[in-house]
Amino acid sequence: MPYNPEIHHRRSIRLRNYNYSQNGAYFVTLITKNRENLFGEIKNGEMILNDIGRVVEDEWLMSQKIRKEIELDEYCIMPNHFHAIVSIVGANGVCPDSEGVCPDSEGVCPDSEGVCPDSEGVCPDSEGECHSPLRKSKSLSSLMAGFKSSVTKRINIVRDMNGLPVWQRNYYEHIVRNESDLRNIRQYIIQNPLNWENDDEFMS
Repeated sequence: MPYNPEIHHRRSIRLRNYNYSQNGAYFVTLITKNRENLFGEIKNGEMILNDIGRVVEDEWLMSQKIRKEIELDEYCIMPNHFHAIVSIVGANGVCPDSEGVCPDSEGVCPDSEGVCPDSEGVCPDSEGECHSPLRKSKSLSSLMAGFKSSVTKRINIVRDMNGLPVWQRNYYEHIVRNESDLRNIRQYIIQNPLNWENDDEFMS
């Protein structure tokens, strides 16, 4: 399946007023910082993961074990990016967060490390991103922030480079509209290694 800008867009776009904690399927893409080929290489149309790439896979599979509100579908780790379909199936979209942390007296939820928001009311995560301190739990953004953070921590241990970013600051998402859309995206993900040299993220 060729690149389709309507499905596989590379812009960071969130639909205005869309509740990303509601049940549904989402196609997500994460890209490495500076599009660096970190996770392995393509050989004969097959992705060969290195140790860092196996960390990404391990953490993604672990997400379903620790987040009961999600179900994982097709995914693909490429040399410098990651594609996946994930469904939210049991969201409630309210504080407290998945660890049971309740808001403080000001109605603010600390982040996953228990860090309070700064003076502007935002909590920076380990990638340096700033989010609303009231980010909905069991939402797509909560999942992706947690995944990015855990992958970054483990990879930096492997590389012995504490604090070095692994990912670009944001992620890209597409709301899966129907069964036909889902089939097309699954096929795109499966064929991604075969189409690596024609991929927008290809860097030799």
